[in-house]
Amino acid sequence: MKVLVVLAHPRRDSLTGQIADAVADGLSQSGHRTEFADLYREGFDPLLMPEDEPDVGREDKVYSDAVRREMARLDRNEAIILVFPIWWWSFPAMMKGWVDRVWNKDYAYGSRHLGHRKALAIGLSASDAQTYATTGQDVAIETEVVKGVFQYCGIDDAGFIFLHHSTEGESRAADMIREARDIGRTFA
Repeated sequence: MKVLVVLAHPRRDSLTGQIADAVADGLSQSGHRTEFADLYREGFDPLLMPEDEPDVGREDKVYSDAVRREMARLDRNEAIILVFPIWWWSFPAMMKGWVDRVWNKDYAYGSRHLGHRKALAIGLSASDAQTYATTGQDVAIETEVVKGVFQYCGIDDAGFIFLHHSTEGESRAADMIREARDIGRTFA
């Protein structure tokens, strides 16, 4: 399977970046082909402008060049994995802006849906699973991403994995990287 791994973190050498690399490595070890999108390093502009969402009432829209490039990247892949830190109970603004600009009506939802077989979000959290469960963050975030983005856009086989305790030190980071590699290995 060809899998698009999308990273959203301002520091490429961050634990989030290492997790994205480990997932891609695990995918490759299992025979999958990966395409890697590093939104910050590529200079993706997360601002949705009128030319990114033209002719709202028409199905035969002509999108901006930047959006068409990202749509082509999505179209080249059969599955997608998003890797990001959880900030304010959600995606970082860069990832949210990528979804806002690219996953347009009549491309990703509406008269047409994404054709991906599978989608996964991997969110890094400094907190612990119990805190997320007690406050309802786990259900809220998973619902937003899995139901509100992936399934709304036609990707029924979708999930969310929380990697908690991301600030607990080198030992925990090494465990998370191993877990991420296993996620990639067992993705299909």
